[in-house]
Amino acid sequence: MEERSVALAAHVRAHLSELRDTEARVAQVILDKGADLVRLSVSDVAALARTAPSSVVRACQRLGFRGFQEVKIAAAREAPPPRPSRDRDPASRALADTVRAARDALDGLAATLPVDRLREAAQTLHAATRVLVVGAGLSGAVVADAAYRLRALGSVVDAPLDPITAQLAAGQLPASAACLAVSHTGATRSTVDAARRARQGGASVVALTSYARSPLSETSTVTLVAGGQDLVFGLETVASRLAHLAVVDALTLTLLSLRGATAEQALRLSADVTADHAY
Repeated sequence: MEERSVALAAHVRAHLSELRDTEARVAQVILDKGADLVRLSVSDVAALARTAPSSVVRACQRLGFRGFQEVKIAAAREAPPPRPSRDRDPASRALADTVRAARDALDGLAATLPVDRLREAAQTLHAATRVLVVGAGLSGAVVADAAYRLRALGSVVDAPLDPITAQLAAGQLPASAACLAVSHTGATRSTVDAARRARQGGASVVALTSYARSPLSETSTVTLVAGGQDLVFGLETVASRLAHLAVVDALTLTLLSLRGATAEQALRLSADVTADHAY
């Protein structure tokens, strides 16, 4: 969508007369929530508008946006920024603000990630004969970390970088396998599609996302929620990835306790291989 000088609310109101009943309800939610829209997922808006997530996306497109995510970015640009550090030095200020956001995201784990949910996810991965790890964009770092840690614990792991290959691999998973899908928004199409293909074949899906309600969580067997939900010019802040990495740590430590001696033997192999690559 081209840059607009008008506010999001003014733009939505100007197009209300063009919308059908369902689309108008979505538009009203956008108007009612304003800048708070950045904290909602597409499924949250669908529930508030009493419609389906696909209808939310269509309504956003009728309003001239590429999809719901672009509406959120527009809302984020209008949101009052968090109180910044008072340090006049830009580097010092940036560091202080980043640390604050990261601390908030990590502190929030206790509220968003129940222990029984973490245990269930670990048991799902423990029982899986194979684990496919998928994610795109900035979630790629979390995917790489999760794949390495699971492999070090003895899991048979596949983590293809190409989204088409990931979907192909997901579609070929047996019912005895599991897919670990990572997406900050829970709405990344390639990741959600891979998770859906895995479920269609009978495999379990563990979702790691920052939103409790999203297209990804709706298709998952177990959903782990962690991370900041703020958008900065269309990108999630580093806080969400730090929180996701912390969940991966907790998940693999729980898996280690479930596997016992088998995992410890695999870890010794990992240590030997790592030692061979050090001076």
